[in-house]
Amino acid sequence: MPVPDVIKLFACALLAVSLPAAACDYPDEGNMPLRRAVSRVKFLPQTEAWAVEMHKAGAVVQYALSLDREWHSAGRCYWTVEARAHGQTWRRFYVAPDGRTVLSEDGRPAAGAPRKATRSAAATPAAR
Repeated sequence: MPVPDVIKLFACALLAVSLPAAACDYPDEGNMPLRRAVSRVKFLPQTEAWAVEMHKAGAVVQYALSLDREWHSAGRCYWTVEARAHGQTWRRFYVAPDGRTVLSEDGRPAAGAPRKATRSAAATPAAR
């Protein structure tokens, strides 16, 4: 016996509602993760240089953090932070909620952002 379309539609709706949201985990640190994300973008060398130029031109520089515009890459979730002036977005960055990773619009590590520490090769005695 075929299943009526109404039951199929109800089943699809129920499935969609029951799926967990793919939102970034919010660290339990009050508003610190929000301030940290904006600061990580604000104090990048290229952002600081751009902001100085904008201030000289009389523009107000703004940083907008959008929690509802998350970005996912390589299994990680990132918040979107935009640097703006004159009512236009200059650049968009993606910051991990823990603040450890800052990516540029192309998904590469932002220039000037601290990189993950890696272990160096084992030390060998110097030749005598």
